[in-house]
Amino acid sequence: MIKPGGTIGILGGGQLGRMMAMAAAQLGYRCIGYAPEGDNVASDVCVDFFTKGWGDKAALAAFASKCDVVTWEFENVPLSAVAAIPENLLCPHPRALETAQDRIKEKRFVEALGGTPAPYAPVDSDRDFAGAVERIGAPGILKTAREGYDGKGQWRVASVRETDSVRFPGRPCVYEGMVDFLAEFSVIMVRSHDGEVRFWDSTANVHEGGMLATSTLPAPDVVTEQVGKAREIARQTAEALGYVGVLTLEFFATANGPVFNEMAPRVHNSGHWTIEGAATSQFENHIRAICGLPLGSTATRFETIELRNIVGLDALTAYEILAEDGEAHLHLYGKKEAREGRKMGHVTRVGPARG
Repeated sequence: MIKPGGTIGILGGGQLGRMMAMAAAQLGYRCIGYAPEGDNVASDVCVDFFTKGWGDKAALAAFASKCDVVTWEFENVPLSAVAAIPENLLCPHPRALETAQDRIKEKRFVEALGGTPAPYAPVDSDRDFAGAVERIGAPGILKTAREGYDGKGQWRVASVRETDSVRFPGRPCVYEGMVDFLAEFSVIMVRSHDGEVRFWDSTANVHEGGMLATSTLPAPDVVTEQVGKAREIARQTAEALGYVGVLTLEFFATANGPVFNEMAPRVHNSGHWTIEGAATSQFENHIRAICGLPLGSTATRFETIELRNIVGLDALTAYEILAEDGEAHLHLYGKKEAREGRKMGHVTRVGPARG
C-alpha cells in the first residue's frame, strides 16, 4: 500500500491527469506529471512537472525516482518511454498499453475472450484497402491501427465506389464495417490489486463528429439488457491483463447483443459524471486502486444524470451555466486556447437524489 503522503507520477499532462491529481490530493497524495512541451493543464495541480520529451531517458529516470507509483492519463504514451520506468512502479501493468495501442491487437485480444467486435480487416496497402471493402462491404471506416482519438485518424467510406476517394495514409490501418446499433454505451470498471472488481452504471453515449457529446443516465432498456454480458467481457479483459485501476470498454448495443468497439486503459470521458453522480468517482477509485487502498462504492446517487462536453468556443460562454437553477456542475480544464473540436470542459447536470 502507498500510504497518504506518498507521491504518484502521472504520464501525460491533459485534463484526465488534472482530475486524477485533484482526486489524489483529496486523499493526501502528491502528484508529479511528465509530458512533452504543450498545454499541460495537469501541471496546474501537480507539485512538480517534468516538461521533457518521451525519448529523454535521463529525465524519465529522474521523474521515476521521485515516485512511489506511476500511472498514465492517456493510452498513447510511447512504450519506449514506459520501458524507461522500473516495472515495479507502473500501475496498471504496461501490457494494457501495448494491447490498447494497436486496434488490431486489441480486437483480437477481446475476440479471444469471447467478445464480438465489428467486422474488421487489417489494411497495409491500397490493395488491402480495396480488398477489405470488397469483403466487408460499405459503409465502413478506415482507421489508423495506432494513435488517433476523438475521430482523428479515421475516414468514412460511404460506398464501395468511394474507395478511390479515400487515400490510404501509408501506415498500418484497420477497416471496420459499420455497425447497425441501437445505442452506444461504455462499461467503466475498477479493479484492485487483489482482484476485486466494481462497475459504475453504464451511460448511453452520443458521439458527434467522432467525439463524445453526451452521456446520460438512466440508459435505455436496450443498454441495461446488454450490460451484463458486456461487463463479463470487461471483467475477463481486466483479469487477462492483470489490470489494476480504472478500465473502460466501449460497446454498441445491437439487436444481436453487445458489439465491442474499443478499449481505454485509463479513466474515461464518459465517466466524468461520476465526480458528482457516484458515491466514488472514477478518478478517486483509480487512485485508490493503484495505491492499494480499499475501493469505494460505485453506486449512482441521482435518478437522472447528463454529462455534456464543452467544445471549442463554447468554453467562452460556459460560465453562463452557473446561473442555471438545479444542480449543474461546471468543469473547465484551464486550456489556454479554445479552438474548434477541442475539449475545453464538461458540465454534469443531476436530477433528484435516489432514495
